[in-house]
Amino acid sequence: MIWRGLRDDRGQAFPLYAVFTVLLLFAALAFFTVGKAGVVRSNAQGAADAAALAAAREARDNLVPGLDLASLPPEAWESVVAGRDLDGSGSCGAAASFAASNDATATCSRSRLRFTVQVTTNGTVGDSVVPGVSGRRGEADATAEVAPRCRIESGGGAAAEPSPTPTGSLGPIRFTCRGGKAIDFDPTRPQPWPSLAKALFDIRLVD
Repeated sequence: MIWRGLRDDRGQAFPLYAVFTVLLLFAALAFFTVGKAGVVRSNAQGAADAAALAAAREARDNLVPGLDLASLPPEAWESVVAGRDLDGSGSCGAAASFAASNDATATCSRSRLRFTVQVTTNGTVGDSVVPGVSGRRGEADATAEVAPRCRIESGGGAAAEPSPTPTGSLGPIRFTCRGGKAIDFDPTRPQPWPSLAKALFDIRLVD
């Protein structure tokens, strides 16, 4: 009778063990799915940030067509350093291209010097035991801006007032930037705009 009781106890415990094992496996799969969804979401945010920065960088590095920096008087430079003469026509194309390189698609909009990008990953969470998660793609958005950081120096040094050179061209233009840094632009030996733009403007993500 004692041995029969022991066998009955083992027989009753086995179904409980099986149920517990199934629940444990389900919890492990659910945990794995949640972790994978987090990775997909993180990938989407990284792609969105990179695409938004690419859009802002494209605008910063290009001026409106036909603008000749060598012939600009100081008063016209005010518009340049404020970012009003930056060409953003190719910015959203740069964002889409950068998103594609990160295995995602992007839509982009521009508001003056700000570029907002919405990204959807091509990769998905995959099949999942968690309802509503299977096949879900990562989605995220980000906004980047071109932030002016310099102004035309009002006087002194290679001042804002133009001084004719022997050839009749304008003299050097000096910019004062955050941190007290001074930058001189010589119209007779102009440096490439992308190089000057990196000094005149910051590129940053905004909330």
